Amino acid sequence: MGFRVIRPAELRWITRPHEPDEPARHVSELSDLAGFAHTRANVWRYEPGAKGRRHRHPLQEETFVCLAGTLSMYLGDPPERHDVPMGGLIHVEPGTSLQTVNHGNEELVVYAYGTPPESEHAELLDSAL
Repeated sequence: MGFRVIRPAELRWITRPHEPDEPARHVSELSDLAGFAHTRANVWRYEPGAKGRRHRHPLQEETFVCLAGTLSMYLGDPPERHDVPMGGLIHVEPGTSLQTVNHGNEELVVYAYGTPPESEHAELLDSAL
């Protein structure tokens, strides 16, 4: 039997590039740390007002679990806003455009899980906002 336990103190946070006047997003990449062979996962922290890049994955499906705050996700073309409260989940099929945003006044924490892991980057799109 094989397993790995990752404790919060073991997470390594990377601040994603952002403009000086924009709130930051921080990611802890879990795939290597957890030993994932066929999937990928990250924990994201969004400061109030932070937003991710709108994108779509051609092959990868993604599942997002809101751990703290409220996740606002803009899905589809044209983008439609969906709010996911703490403890909620949203699953996005491959080929669906998406953008994550923290419209709240507190930090947003999201667990993002995807399969199959794509070797190429997602297609970047114009922002929904």
